[in-house]
Amino acid sequence: MDETGTEALLRRARALEAEAAGLRARAAATGAEADAPTLPQPPADLSGAGLALREAEARLLRAQEAGGIGLFTVGVADGLLHPTPQFCRLYGLPERDTYPAELVEALILPEDRALVSTAASRSRGDAPRDVAYRIRRPDTGEIRWIARQGEIERDAAGRPVRFSGVARDITEQREARDALRAGEERYRTLFEAIDDGFCIIEFFDGPHGPLSDYVHVEANPGYERHTGIAGIVGRTLRDLVSAEDAEAWLELYGGVLRTGVPIRFERFFAQADRFIDVSAARIGPASRRQVSVLFRDITARRQAEDALRASEALARTNIERVQLALAAGAIIGTWHWDLPSDRFTVDEGFARSFGLDPALGRDGIPLARIVATVHPDDQPGLAAAINAAVARGGAYAHQYRVRRADGRYYWLEANGRVDHAPDGTPLSFPGVLIDVDERRAVEAERDRVAAALRSLNETLEQRVAERTAELMRAEEALRQSQKMEAVGQLTGGLAHDFNNMLAGIVGSLELMQTRMLQGRVGDLDRYIGAAQGAAKRAAALTHRLLAFSRRQTLDPKPTDANRLVEGMMELVRRTVGPAVAIESVGAGGLWPTLVDPSQLENALLNLCINARDAMPAGGRIVIETANRWLDHRAAQERELEPGQYVTLCVSDNGTGMTPDVVAKAFDPFFTTKPIGEGTGLGLSMIYGFAKQSGGQVRIYSEVGQGTMVCLYLPRHLGEAEAEVSLPDLAHAPRAEQGETVLVVDDEPTVRMLVTEVLEDLGYAAIEAADGASGLKVLQSDVRVDMLITDVGLPGGMNGRQMADAGRQHRPDLKVLFITGYAENAALNHGHLGPGMQVMTKPFALEALATRIRGIIGGEG
Repeated sequence: MDETGTEALLRRARALEAEAAGLRARAAATGAEADAPTLPQPPADLSGAGLALREAEARLLRAQEAGGIGLFTVGVADGLLHPTPQFCRLYGLPERDTYPAELVEALILPEDRALVSTAASRSRGDAPRDVAYRIRRPDTGEIRWIARQGEIERDAAGRPVRFSGVARDITEQREARDALRAGEERYRTLFEAIDDGFCIIEFFDGPHGPLSDYVHVEANPGYERHTGIAGIVGRTLRDLVSAEDAEAWLELYGGVLRTGVPIRFERFFAQADRFIDVSAARIGPASRRQVSVLFRDITARRQAEDALRASEALARTNIERVQLALAAGAIIGTWHWDLPSDRFTVDEGFARSFGLDPALGRDGIPLARIVATVHPDDQPGLAAAINAAVARGGAYAHQYRVRRADGRYYWLEANGRVDHAPDGTPLSFPGVLIDVDERRAVEAERDRVAAALRSLNETLEQRVAERTAELMRAEEALRQSQKMEAVGQLTGGLAHDFNNMLAGIVGSLELMQTRMLQGRVGDLDRYIGAAQGAAKRAAALTHRLLAFSRRQTLDPKPTDANRLVEGMMELVRRTVGPAVAIESVGAGGLWPTLVDPSQLENALLNLCINARDAMPAGGRIVIETANRWLDHRAAQERELEPGQYVTLCVSDNGTGMTPDVVAKAFDPFFTTKPIGEGTGLGLSMIYGFAKQSGGQVRIYSEVGQGTMVCLYLPRHLGEAEAEVSLPDLAHAPRAEQGETVLVVDDEPTVRMLVTEVLEDLGYAAIEAADGASGLKVLQSDVRVDMLITDVGLPGGMNGRQMADAGRQHRPDLKVLFITGYAENAALNHGHLGPGMQVMTKPFALEALATRIRGIIGGEG
């Protein structure tokens, strides 16, 4: 507890004492003793006073205990000290109501006794108020520090009557303070003594803008020595250096302050003629505006490094000279060129190499005569190399071809060194000749082999590319076979469902016919609605099956996973069968995700099939979606980037998987199913889809409890694609200019329905049953604003071929393909031409009318 806390506790204790004294006085005024609360039946007011007295004393005692505070009072007249129990415990004394003051004061160490009050100072009224001293506890012999605060209480005449106060043990605080002080002294000694320079700078806002200057708030002698600036503490950067240098230092240290990232670099300080290794780090938060800087003198190290580099260069030169002289049998001649006299002498081997008289070599040969024997193509390069070596000095090496006595050219390499005088004057140019003709032949052969190898590598890359493409095609075939495996598992349920739907359609139509013959038309709407509902359910099931089974690359779109799951529920239920209960738990406010919807449907159906197979006796499947925030740790555990993800989890209460099976579950062709009942590609394809979509998939399983497979898909920050609502046929857009539409379909019922819709909407309709008759209409002069055609037509010409042929006669022809297959069956190598669209049968007549109006109106 600090001094302020002690004073507050003392004031509180005095207030409680005053409260207790008042209660005692009240009890005395009523003629009761202090122990009146123990009487059998005390008066009401006396009983209340006694109870309040005890409560006040209890509060006082609790305050003492809580703060480790002992209270005392010393009578001036009798010299008796009245301690509280806590006071006795502080001093190591038995708990008693009174002690002679001199007995307690005798526990104080002799060297501290002059600090405390005495009988004389108490009687004079000038006893010290706040003191700290040491005592030796009589019970343990320990020396403890005690802080005491007290004051003289006087009577009405101003005479001292009591000395009251509080005491507390401050041994731990004093030891901590002493340790801190010792540490500060050690730090200061080290700070002043180290050779390294250290300073603390503090940024401030100056005339040049925010944080545009800093002041040196602390620096040791080493820092002043390294910078060469004495008395640097208190001086600002702009006081010490130029504006240009100030901006450079502010950029360095300011970056440390802003980012908190330490820096280290080397700098030459011209003022101190020293190389300095500089380190800087921010102190505390950026709001503190302080940076610590450490300077370490590396001048000696840099000088040693320079000397080492010079020594290494000289050693390399000497090694080169030795290597030139000791080349194993390759040296065929030597030369020496005295540059001031321009005397060029050679040995016998050199002269023979150039087809010259050896006697001339000893007397000196003009350099031009030697150069004349060099291959004409190599002479310009040789002259340039010689001139450069003479000008700069040092090592020289150059290869060129020389004509020998037999008239053939041979490859030589000249190695030498130009020595300069201290003033830079060229002095001598000695060197040797090396026969490199064989080496050049080897190098040429090496180059030829390398070229052949490059050609082989290029061919290899092509073969690898072809093999990779073949493997990709095989993988796609396997992927499609996995889809077909799932489709095969759908067949039985789909046949049952379609029979039910067809029964509803046929039955409704028969009842409508019967009722019309009976003249009972009141119930027709009910039968019409039943037939339409069954037909739409069948169409939806067909569309989803086609979308699921078609071949395609990833086509990511903003997708609402909740909507996708709900749309798949009917298909999933038919697939897993009645023995498995399906539950969908969609998260509210689910984020959209950018994925290929059909691939996600594929993944969902495969997971549900796997879950069903894990529950041979039936069970429960839960499909759940959720928004997930993954921090760095959670993302790392899932091998993802931190961020926002949408999860789609499929869980079952089936047999579960062992850890070794979970570890291999994503491996291609790994399956736990019997031979012939599974490809082992389902989970590996789901894993590949998740990774291609920027996500991940994880399996959580326990044997006997079940399995949960979770897809993690990145959040898409845009909106999911909204479902398009269609107007009813009565409000569908109508023809505006009597447009004519050619309808080509081999199914008469479809032609009739489409034609009826067109005529009801004000369009003129022309019918054709096959591609050939449709093309005749297109090649005639009859007005045709739009072509509606089935893709699969009899007679050798399909709808796409007819449309392409018709456009040769009518380039701007608008086309709407209608097909009972997947939509991309109408595509020509994956593309629709301009002004072409496709719809999948069956379709709502309202949708057909809207699409026709849009295409004719120019939206196609």
